[in-house]
Amino acid sequence: MPSIDDGVFGLPLAKRQKVVPEQHAAEAAEPANPAGSRIFSPFRTLGLVSPTSVPFTSVALGKTTFQITTSVGKSLQTYDLRRGLNLVFLTRPQTPSTITATYAWKDRVFAAWGGSLPNERRGVWVFKRGKKIAELDPPAGFSEPIEELMVFGSWIVGCGTKTIQVWKTTSLEHYTTLTPPTQRTSSTGRVLTGRICNMPTYLNKIFVGRCDGGVDIWNVSTGKLLYTILPTFPDAGMVTAMEPSPALSFMAIAYSSGALVIHNIRTDQPVLQLRSPTTTSLPVYSISFRTDDLGAGNDGRKAGVMATAGSDSGDITMWDLNDGGRVTGVLRDAHESSGKSRPPGINKVKFLGGQPVLISTGTDNALRSWIFDEMPFSPIPRPLHARTGHSAPITTIAFLPPGSDGSETSGKWLLSASEDRSLYGLSLRKDAQNAELSRGRSRASQRKLLLLRVPGNMLQGMESMGSAAAGPILANAQSVNADSTNSTGWESVVTGHKGDKFARTWLWGKRKAGRWALETGDGTEVKSVAVSPCGTFALVGSDGGSIHMYNLQSGMHCQSFPAKLSPAQARRVKLQQLQGENISGGRISSRSGQDKHTKAVTGIMVDGLNTTVISCDLDGKVKFWELLTGRLKHELDWYPMCAITGLRYSSSSDLIAFSCDDLSIRVIDIGTKKLVRELWGCVGQVNDFCISHDGRWIIAASMDSVIRVWDLPTGHLIDAFRLQNTCTSLAFSTTGEFLATAHADEVGINLWNNQSLFMHIPTRHIDEDAIAEIAAPTASGEGGVATIEAAFREDDNANEKDGPGHLN
Repeated sequence: MPSIDDGVFGLPLAKRQKVVPEQHAAEAAEPANPAGSRIFSPFRTLGLVSPTSVPFTSVALGKTTFQITTSVGKSLQTYDLRRGLNLVFLTRPQTPSTITATYAWKDRVFAAWGGSLPNERRGVWVFKRGKKIAELDPPAGFSEPIEELMVFGSWIVGCGTKTIQVWKTTSLEHYTTLTPPTQRTSSTGRVLTGRICNMPTYLNKIFVGRCDGGVDIWNVSTGKLLYTILPTFPDAGMVTAMEPSPALSFMAIAYSSGALVIHNIRTDQPVLQLRSPTTTSLPVYSISFRTDDLGAGNDGRKAGVMATAGSDSGDITMWDLNDGGRVTGVLRDAHESSGKSRPPGINKVKFLGGQPVLISTGTDNALRSWIFDEMPFSPIPRPLHARTGHSAPITTIAFLPPGSDGSETSGKWLLSASEDRSLYGLSLRKDAQNAELSRGRSRASQRKLLLLRVPGNMLQGMESMGSAAAGPILANAQSVNADSTNSTGWESVVTGHKGDKFARTWLWGKRKAGRWALETGDGTEVKSVAVSPCGTFALVGSDGGSIHMYNLQSGMHCQSFPAKLSPAQARRVKLQQLQGENISGGRISSRSGQDKHTKAVTGIMVDGLNTTVISCDLDGKVKFWELLTGRLKHELDWYPMCAITGLRYSSSSDLIAFSCDDLSIRVIDIGTKKLVRELWGCVGQVNDFCISHDGRWIIAASMDSVIRVWDLPTGHLIDAFRLQNTCTSLAFSTTGEFLATAHADEVGINLWNNQSLFMHIPTRHIDEDAIAEIAAPTASGEGGVATIEAAFREDDNANEKDGPGHLN
């Protein structure tokens, strides 16, 4: 028999690794709570098209297509016209500061950034197919932002407020700095308006607009000021726009007084005075000429079409420059207002070279293309393509359930509503699939009358999606397992609006407004809505405390909560009140018809079995109703402890969560109707909260700009992170992949990856002192972590021990 010392057992024992004291000290120095979020990692930002005031830039790619590039803050987005303005490039890396000017030249895009704030870095980067390939050498003493860039011939020109910088296109080296003479009456120190252009056949010459109304002509090669064109009118004001015409030596010049002239540069004489300075004329900030020699005259067979637009109006004016010049038409509301505090405006309009196509961007986060028809001829263009997003801060967001588009098995759609009265469906996979539901026949009427605003929203009758006091509500009734509403054609989305007593319905399958307007019944505005899990019924809660249920297929009223009394029942109740007796009988009790909410209904939902309606109000009451009869089954009264501001329901765990004005979130079990959790920690009002897809977490955003995550089985606060801007609405995807957040004063939606799908997340309670501020996702996705990348990340929490209530 062999000895145990033979064979494999005869090998020497492995030695234990020696741990040096420094390693113990390093481990002890590590914080118990790592900075940032343990669960969520930044992914990308959705919904941004042209949210800044930086004008777009375009370039022709051969004779087949054009590419249009817009700025979204610190990165650029390039769209291809032939592909229907589909997004083709996103620039990386991000610029260190906000982009102030762009210019597309050949296959490159130049972007000037920084300088808007004192002592802020500034520079000019060069991108090619979305990648940074070079940067321009900054000159010594470069201390102002570049407001406009231009590339022509061998020169790159950047215009600031006091100087003009010139670089060489071949070596990208700084060539010279042009310093114009300071105007005598300048009080701000600003000399230039930031408007520059060049003209064909004028070699090495640039034209620069001044604040005193003059136009300087510089030779960039010699660095000399050749000539100054004085303003046509004494009170013309500063130069706001310049554009060379297709006719040689002619240039259109616009002034801040509203004046607009066509000037002969060679003779220094005005040729056409299209507008004179008046107090009522809005200044023109963008000019473009049509170059396909068509569009003018009575039949559109002549050349001479010019388009103008301003930042104070959303209209585009079309001009015929033949026979003294005249306005041939006005394209009204080409770009809409971005909110009450900001009027509609247009950053830039431009005719594409040799094409009857006009491109425009405005302050409404939209990029639009327009085409002129030849037969029948019309001087006003019609829409060709558009890429749009919200133009005002977002109020409410909600994920659609899986299968909502009839073809996808995993949820990829996100509904969002904004203060600009728009309702969008955003695709998480392809920006070209984004659609605005509030567009079409109802756009003119509903957008003028309605502002999406209702506390709380519900998706699929499964979980509530918003509790912000000024946020809209959304409800989608599509089946999780079947696309029944798309095939039958009835409405599947319900929204409430500020100051409106009607809840509106929408057809998600057809991406348009629905047929029904559902009234609150008591004349007060809508405060909450819900859709039953079967997708047949919509419930509307009002500011006055009433709740009514409607059939989404027919739009007919079905039930009220409490149920309305018949004449005989009303007489019985009155008799009981007179006699003071507690008599009950039939299908109602003595309180039937008197159990309605006394204050605004802030949340409403239907349970997964379609049998019970749960509602809450500002009076601290939670009521359980029988869906078929409208009878009150049970009531919880938390008055005067708190008022309830929102409600969320999880069908997977059959739990309801309520946000309260005492800064807590209370959780109730529907079966036992008992309080099972009280979650504390929010500092400031709870703006919005949601329950995860598996019913395990509650995620809440509060006024202190912190997003907190509680683990329901243990009641522990397991994650929290602070953001620069306050989160106003959030939603958790029904597949568990993403968390979406909307923030104050932002028009984009941030997406965060759920890392718990691929790594262990401990349920140990974290301290409030460990909450750290983290960077939000970006439009380019730079610095973000994709879902697959998160799977291969090292698990930093592997050695952390879970709390006593952790479930494996």
